[in-house]
Amino acid sequence: MPENIPKTALQGESIDIVFDHSDFVVINKPVNIAVHAHDEPTLLDAVRAHFGSETIHPVHRLDLATSGLVVFAKTSDANRALCQAFAEQRVQKVYLALTTAKAKKKQGWIKGDMQKARGGSYKLLHSHHSPAITYALSFGSESEPRLWLLRPKSGKTHQLRVALKSWGAPILGDKRYGGALADRLYLHALAIKFTLGGADYAFEVKPVCGAQFIGVQAQQRLAALGNVWAQAWPKGL
Repeated sequence: MPENIPKTALQGESIDIVFDHSDFVVINKPVNIAVHAHDEPTLLDAVRAHFGSETIHPVHRLDLATSGLVVFAKTSDANRALCQAFAEQRVQKVYLALTTAKAKKKQGWIKGDMQKARGGSYKLLHSHHSPAITYALSFGSESEPRLWLLRPKSGKTHQLRVALKSWGAPILGDKRYGGALADRLYLHALAIKFTLGGADYAFEVKPVCGAQFIGVQAQQRLAALGNVWAQAWPKGL
């Protein structure tokens, strides 16, 4: 293995490879590890160490406390093509979240410009100059954490967390935005699909940690949803 790969990258959790292609690799990111650009060893470090290559690059990112699907490009051509697809909003994503507070709405569009607030947080504005755009669907009763499927069209920092906060229902475990205390941030990148080199790819992976995600009740609710892409999504997504 090349000596220029940091040894610290080999000391973290083993990576969960969902799909390995000659042009890209899809990883199921665990909670509390950064995708890249962090003081501590990152998922990028671990992926590069695993494949013995410094040419691998992430084409998008997840927050530190968010789990789920992350795509890494293995070649410069794939990196360029996938980054362009993300920039042009041609990559489709579905996130899974849980909330405990009663939301203002149970489904619909959440749109607005995002502005930095205190301490690294963000807030949603009423203006629409370069808005964060999310469509939200929810399921469940008020007696249990409400399950949300979230489809972002844009990719702003903290977008989904701020979106549900704006509806009065911050994500369970999201201390920054006022969510109820929990063993993790209950936000997971559940599904992703894109086209590369004329071929279509779609991936889905359920969360593997968090008592509220892996409990029998949550697993039954997830199974009952069926195909996440076949939900009552509006046109334009």
